[in-house]
Amino acid sequence: MPNSDSPETDKQTLKKRFIAAAVCPRCSVMDKVVNYRWNGKNYRECIACGFVDEIRLQSAAAELQTRVNQTGTKEIREETVKFIFPGKENKK
Repeated sequence: MPNSDSPETDKQTLKKRFIAAAVCPRCSVMDKVVNYRWNGKNYRECIACGFVDEIRLQSAAAELQTRVNQTGTKEIREETVKFIFPGKENKK
């Protein structure tokens, strides 16, 4: 744990999850690294050697504005359509 000022009951109630195929940066052992959330921060910990590190997760990149994902209203311009039917007066 990063801080030892919390009671032992808090340490035991943490939900730790193993990270598949993760390698410990200190002892290089695979599949012994767990992650958990404590006091609003994410941590990884090696079960084999006790290495603890805070994980800073990157937020997702903002989606680029394109014509497909824009929700603005577009002004619609109406135009009249003139139908021309073939007839005697239109022939030359």
